[in-house]
Amino acid sequence: MKTLPTTYFDDVYRANTDPWSFETSPYERAKYEATIAALPSERYQNAYEIGCSIGVLSEMFAHRCERLLSVDASELPLQTARQRLAPYAHVTVAQHSFPTDFPDQMFDLIVLSEVGYYLSLDDLTRARQLLIDHLADGGHLLLVHWTPFVPDYPLTGDQVHDLFMAATGEGQPLTHLLNQRTDSYRLDLVSRTVHSQVRTDG
Repeated sequence: MKTLPTTYFDDVYRANTDPWSFETSPYERAKYEATIAALPSERYQNAYEIGCSIGVLSEMFAHRCERLLSVDASELPLQTARQRLAPYAHVTVAQHSFPTDFPDQMFDLIVLSEVGYYLSLDDLTRARQLLIDHLADGGHLLLVHWTPFVPDYPLTGDQVHDLFMAATGEGQPLTHLLNQRTDSYRLDLVSRTVHSQVRTDG
């Protein structure tokens, strides 16, 4: 199955400005709290959040980062995200089609939350290398994804995480730090192995 196009998300947000109830769902609130609690560092210098939607989780990250770039494929939810994040001058909100649009920066925190399963396996494999290449030595990559099967999605949450887990361990560019699993989602935290030159594509 191919990567879902931006038009898919545009249609979802035209039908409902908060289609996954990020603002009101107790499930989402508990997951967001677990996501923030999983961060090992109190402060991050430069963070990249992929798939920020309307910015509810972004606002929580804003309190832990000196700089934060929050992006989404669809411009529609970003209108709400920009309003929510306007008080935070150190937060930039932008429309990016991941992984095609990728910032030329190094980050000490990258968050891929509820996004990876929208990509084809080939695109996710390419995205994994981009994330590794732009993660500072010792920096953290936080993965959080819904695990039940969704017919519309090219991949499952477990497939997303397992691809990244394949890049962890001895001689690999990532080190696995934390795994948490509930009935509905999986959270994995990895760090960039210091001075790693290992590539995982090919």
